[in-house]
Amino acid sequence: MTIDHGNLTSIDLNLLVALDALLTEQGVTRAAIRLGLKQSAMSSNLGRIRRLLDDEILTRSGDGMHLTPRAMALVGPVRTALRQIQCIVNRGEAFDPGVAERTFGIALPGSMEALLGPRLLSLVASEAPNVRIVLQSLDYGQVLPNIDADRIDIAVGVFDSGQMHHKVRPLYRDGYLCLFNETLLKVRAPLSLDDYLRHPHVMTTLTGTGPGVVDEALTRIGRQRKLLATTPRFATVPFLVQASPVLTTMVAALATRFAGMMDLATSPVPVELKDFTVSMLWHSSYDHDPAHRWLRDLLLRASRGPAGPC
Repeated sequence: MTIDHGNLTSIDLNLLVALDALLTEQGVTRAAIRLGLKQSAMSSNLGRIRRLLDDEILTRSGDGMHLTPRAMALVGPVRTALRQIQCIVNRGEAFDPGVAERTFGIALPGSMEALLGPRLLSLVASEAPNVRIVLQSLDYGQVLPNIDADRIDIAVGVFDSGQMHHKVRPLYRDGYLCLFNETLLKVRAPLSLDDYLRHPHVMTTLTGTGPGVVDEALTRIGRQRKLLATTPRFATVPFLVQASPVLTTMVAALATRFAGMMDLATSPVPVELKDFTVSMLWHSSYDHDPAHRWLRDLLLRASRGPAGPC
């Protein structure tokens, strides 16, 4: 499409920044706070945007403000346009982690935080003392909207793919192991399928419901396990296993680490479970951003370092 320069000169492109804040915050007051403006100024911006786009953008209902259908369709394109402008302006700027003051948000499951976090923070502390890392829980249902809205810089997890404007890069592969207390269970590795099904299990689940990958694999061979407990807190599971005659199935790198720390045993899972790839996901408009490239390299090194899972 040919750019209509004459038409663009009549538009205050600062309204694009205001529109992005309104689309992200879905409220005039919060958008004003985000941009450091008075509420009256943001209300004026909203009025100008409404006239420019011939759309209400935000409408009020009984439970608050909501985006119009056209506004919802603009969320991605507006954010992409702003990122591209930012990259054009900043393209020549180098990123020096030794002096940079920056905050990065990384969303990842707790198990991956336990594996990558120590090495990641060690690298940041030694290379970028003024950089702050905000680690957040990963919500798979909201990860793409959170990436698009700049609520997080990178997500780490098991992703099939994103949308056209997302990038995914593998970090490492992992599988599963059983973790248990040999003394309490009175059984030694490797566990047979009968051993595995004879004893009660503890399952980690964020939703509190099943079935898990183990249950699905057992169903395929016509078997079933006994679940004694479920918990959303993976970090408490080794303590439960250490003190109780139960077993659990968890990611192999984490099970190996817990076993070494808490004198527990590991065993191959006596039912077929597929290995999986842990990847990082980000918005493609940050591909060439120097700071973001440094962060991605940091995650790669954390996944391959001595404290990482590979």
